[in-house]
Amino acid sequence: MNALKQREIHYRLLKILAKKPKMSQREMAKRVGVSLGKVNFLISELTGKGILKAKRFKNTRNKAGYAYIVTPHGLEEKTKLALGYLQSKITEYETIRCQIVDLERELESDKTVLFSKRRTSELPDGIA
Repeated sequence: MNALKQREIHYRLLKILAKKPKMSQREMAKRVGVSLGKVNFLISELTGKGILKAKRFKNTRNKAGYAYIVTPHGLEEKTKLALGYLQSKITEYETIRCQIVDLERELESDKTVLFSKRRTSELPDGIA
């Protein structure tokens, strides 16, 4: 997985946990679009870096669960990731916008050529 995609996944995970720290890893995996194993690995990685803090709690089904708290360092990291993600999306948008402009010009040109060929083919023989 490339570094840009990895940073996007980190950002999305931190964004989710900042709003809902008691979310299960299975639900995180669904929302972020990665495997449960990947979420487990990321939680361990982010906890090891001091970006997240895991706290055990008892949930209503008599099972132990975890709350994943985004630390102050984690909030700072989330902000940096958000800025990088925004910049990459702006770059992507500009690239796509240029491609759209080029396609519109190409279609306009093709339409002009097509229209001109039709008009010429509709004229009687000998008139061009």
